[in-house]
Amino acid sequence: MRRFLLVIVILLFGVGVFGLSAQDEKVLVVGHAESTDSLDPAHGYTQTTGIINRVTYETLVTFPDADASAIVPLLAADWTVAEDGLTYTFNLNTAATFANGDMLTADDVVFSFNRLKYVQGTPSFLAANIASVTADDADTVTVVLGTPDPAFLANLAANPFAITNDAQVVENGGSAAEDAATTDTAEAFLNGTSAGTGPYVLESWEPQVETVLVRNANYWGEAPYFDRIIITNIPEAATQKVALESGEIDIALDLTSDQLSTMGDNADVTVATTPGNIVHFLLMNNNPELGGPVSDPRVQLAIRYALDYEGYKALWGGITPASPLAVGQLSAYGEDQAFVRDLDQARALLAEAGYADGFDITLSYPIFTFQGVNMETNAQKIQADLAEVGINVTLNPGELQVSLEEYRSGQQGFAYWFWGPDFLDPIDVLSFLPGGKVGGERANWTDENAEQSIIDLRDQAAVESDPEARVALFQQIQDYLRESGPWAAFLQPNVQTAFRSDLQGYVWHPQWLINLALLSRAE
Repeated sequence: MRRFLLVIVILLFGVGVFGLSAQDEKVLVVGHAESTDSLDPAHGYTQTTGIINRVTYETLVTFPDADASAIVPLLAADWTVAEDGLTYTFNLNTAATFANGDMLTADDVVFSFNRLKYVQGTPSFLAANIASVTADDADTVTVVLGTPDPAFLANLAANPFAITNDAQVVENGGSAAEDAATTDTAEAFLNGTSAGTGPYVLESWEPQVETVLVRNANYWGEAPYFDRIIITNIPEAATQKVALESGEIDIALDLTSDQLSTMGDNADVTVATTPGNIVHFLLMNNNPELGGPVSDPRVQLAIRYALDYEGYKALWGGITPASPLAVGQLSAYGEDQAFVRDLDQARALLAEAGYADGFDITLSYPIFTFQGVNMETNAQKIQADLAEVGINVTLNPGELQVSLEEYRSGQQGFAYWFWGPDFLDPIDVLSFLPGGKVGGERANWTDENAEQSIIDLRDQAAVESDPEARVALFQQIQDYLRESGPWAAFLQPNVQTAFRSDLQGYVWHPQWLINLALLSRAE
């Protein structure tokens, strides 16, 4: 078993990195279908990146351990917001230190925010509204926004706003200048070690193989239980199950519902089921040269009617979302507002669009299982569902990183993906609207080819701060997305996680999924 083999290796070769004997070192082994694109906070933007960087870095503010019910201090001790909603002043926690022993200062915050904005990595759009960030003194930072953003504090709890060690990153090629997109070369360094204030330090990352974290000896907060965490890439859910039951891994993050149902009698394994916030959807590119028939709004609506929503729930559990805005978010419609399959309506819409006899289309998607949902299985079901209305789908599975790059660059005409909120505020759904990160860049839904009504709703929702008015706006957006737009949201599965029964402290979180620093072992 893996963790015991590790102990044997340390016995043979001596003392561990913390001066502990092999018998004393506490090791956690996580089985996971890795989706890491980068471990640099300014570049990484996948669920695996979030899990790892949650414990190697920290943000100014965060959420409680169990939910997103409040914004709470972390590296910022407190903050104030100006009446105009544009200026935020943060007083830093003077106890915070980086893993190399350096004290956290306002300069580190300024550097981290500007680098995120200017390096033009995948998550850089999150900082686009920051007009300026300045160090008022060593422990005080002022951020000025270009326009009011009622979700700004929730935004700051997201991993891309992690604070990195200014001096350490600059020494290794980092830049926060306006030309950082071409001059910054620190990503390679940050893929090999971390430069944060979190309870763990990145020791190594071998892509698609293994990530190793070791406890931060200089951590300024409460020390975590485990000395070492090994996150091993196990893409196949069935292999994760075998590894968990044998004790080779302590926790499996991607088992399917049918596998979990067979583990109820195993006293050595505990299964936790939690409502999730990942939405699975079809993308129908609005560029006719890429999307072909699926760029037609009538075809997009027909596809929404053609999907067998109850069938996806039967496969994986969970609920059907009414739109890409996950059920459970503020103002999100519940399942009672979700689409219901209507094949006759789908066929009528296809005939109206000139496709009474159907058409041929290729569906692109990654070969991947995430949180127990196998995308290949869903792709095959999508193919079968659409065949019932005459749409002949050719499946185009791809290697994760290759398919991800095609998706992010807006080159996939008809595609299947999933989405988790960047930050826990309904304003996140604006990413799916014209010009948004997903809508504009990935589905080519732009201000030029969108209706003015949805552009107006988008612009109002982006700045509205009155709670009741916000709810009304986001409900209007959801009404629009049910009838129009290049999306077919079809599943919001439960999160089902299995772990060894001696593991304690497991909590699923809608922002970072799992905080590995909270875990311990019963002794």
